[in-house]
Amino acid sequence: MTPKSRLGQNFLRDPQAIRRIGAALGDCAGRTVVEIGPGMGAITRELAAKAGKVLALEVDPELAASLSAEFARSAEPNVAGSNVRVETVDVLTFDFVGAAAAAGERLIVAGNLPYYITSPILLKLADNATVLDRAVLMVQREVADRVTASPGSRDFGLLSVTVQMHGPMEPLLTLPPSAFSPPPEVHSTVFRWRFAPRFAELGVNREEFLRFMRQAFALKRKTLANNLRAAGIESAAAAAALSGAGIDLKARAESQSVEALARLWKCLQKAGATPPGEVTPAMH
Repeated sequence: MTPKSRLGQNFLRDPQAIRRIGAALGDCAGRTVVEIGPGMGAITRELAAKAGKVLALEVDPELAASLSAEFARSAEPNVAGSNVRVETVDVLTFDFVGAAAAAGERLIVAGNLPYYITSPILLKLADNATVLDRAVLMVQREVADRVTASPGSRDFGLLSVTVQMHGPMEPLLTLPPSAFSPPPEVHSTVFRWRFAPRFAELGVNREEFLRFMRQAFALKRKTLANNLRAAGIESAAAAAALSGAGIDLKARAESQSVEALARLWKCLQKAGATPPGEVTPAMH
């Protein structure tokens, strides 16, 4: 089957990498695993041997039909693959809440994410963090560098904060283009994400805080004070909130920990000076 470049299809073919991804998920016995973008089924087969049930979400009807036919031949009980259900669906429209309710438990997620919609998929998972347990995902190395970045590093930005507020993550392995067919032009990194939203712990409202983060990071090279003023906060109020949060007036958002940014938001809220509207985000 010819890969479709418009769908970002680069199929993993490295057997060792496939086994390591399966191992990174931990114990999946009796659990429901949602696989994003099963493609030719390389990871799907590994998951079928480990999990109680696999929901494979494939947007390409041709690939979905091929996988469905393969696993239909294994539909007898106790035969490898009989626990796999392939759904022809865009993951961005998939009902994770409904799937978790049907499973009666939080879901485990795995997948080789298409490069062209990686960020929207990560945000979709973040939006559904309360019904997810953990995920092992493969993305372009540069994206993995961003979501796992620490404050003060060149890669730390809005995407880093948004994802990390929903639970810790760690990079596991990086794969060269030769691990895929056809080979992409970039390296890929596998990382593990354990879903544990931090909003209650940090005392912030999820929607309001994430909206504030989009404003705080709106102008990447500007200071936090300048971004706050651009969002409609008076200079004196911005300066007072930054001081109250223990943040230098010349600091940039990317230099601050999520804890410090949460303190800043609470200082602004207490003073009744939170930004009034929304801005166009710079998702970096």
